[in-house]
Amino acid sequence: MRKIEHIGIAVKNLQESNLLFEKLFGNPPYKEEEVESEGVKTSFFMNGPNKIELLEATNPNSPIAKFLEKKGEGIHHIAFDVKDINVEVDRLKAEGFIVLNETPKRGADNKLVVFLHPKSTNGVLIELCQEIS
Repeated sequence: MRKIEHIGIAVKNLQESNLLFEKLFGNPPYKEEEVESEGVKTSFFMNGPNKIELLEATNPNSPIAKFLEKKGEGIHHIAFDVKDINVEVDRLKAEGFIVLNETPKRGADNKLVVFLHPKSTNGVLIELCQEIS
C-alpha cells in the first residue's frame, strides 16, 4: 500500500453535506458521480493532498443505506492506493485478512476497488484502490 487514497464518509443527504464540507474546506467538491452497482451517489473534496469522499445511498438495500441505519452518519471506510490490486489481494489473503470481493470491481473516481472485512481489520472497513489506466 502506497498511501491513504481517501476517507469515505456516509451521509444521509449529499447536497446538504456538500454545502457543509464546502464551508469546512473553502472549496466545492471537484467531482460528483453515481455508482449504480453499489447503490451510491458520491462527491469528492480535496483538502491539501487529502481526499474525502461523501457517500449517499440511492436505494434502501445498498451497503451505505444499511450502514446509516446501523451506525448513522460518519466515517465509513479508509481507502488505500495500491499499485497492483490483484497482487495486494493475494498478499492480504495469505496474511489472513477476509476479502469481501476477491475480484476487483469498478468504483468511483476511475478506480478498481476491493474491500477487506472489518472483522479482520479491527472494525475498520478497508478499501484497496487502483487507478484504471
